[in-house]
Amino acid sequence: MDDSFFRYLQLLEIFAFFTGYPIIYAFVAFLKGNAKSKTTFRNTIFILLPFAYATVGLLYMGLQLKKLYPDFTLAHITAEIHNPFLTIWGLLSLLFWIPVLSKKPIISLFHSLVFFFLLVKNFYLQLISATPDNDFIKNYMRVYSDSIIVNIGVLFSLLIISYIIRFIKKKNSVSDKSNI
Repeated sequence: MDDSFFRYLQLLEIFAFFTGYPIIYAFVAFLKGNAKSKTTFRNTIFILLPFAYATVGLLYMGLQLKKLYPDFTLAHITAEIHNPFLTIWGLLSLLFWIPVLSKKPIISLFHSLVFFFLLVKNFYLQLISATPDNDFIKNYMRVYSDSIIVNIGVLFSLLIISYIIRFIKKKNSVSDKSNI
């Protein structure tokens, strides 16, 4: 089969993971507003944004490892990766687990805008082409919707985990004080 078909499929995979993040970021930043307190619910969500983005990158890495399994040779990796720049760029999202980068959520937004602008560019090129293919446009919209759902799901999963950890720490600190 033609390499361009596999390139297109891999591009859709990348879009499915990363293109929804800018809209989630914008929504959470809008909700946060100018709140200065670190303890508010809105700030907690905003602080978790880079970690959610890194978790989505981790899920993407898991998909890539699953596709490459069991042959992790360089020849097999280069044969399977049809969009090497975008794949590497997507895997760089794992760097947002590093505290220095995660303290500046705007950096994660800039990182994800590469995928978003590529989606918009491809969508626009399909719309202005002489014979726009409605299936491509539907695919892009479906993948974008799925990406938003994945990013929301990961963000809320991390939010629940963070509140569970806070609850356990609070419970342990109260029980430690009562034992004194």
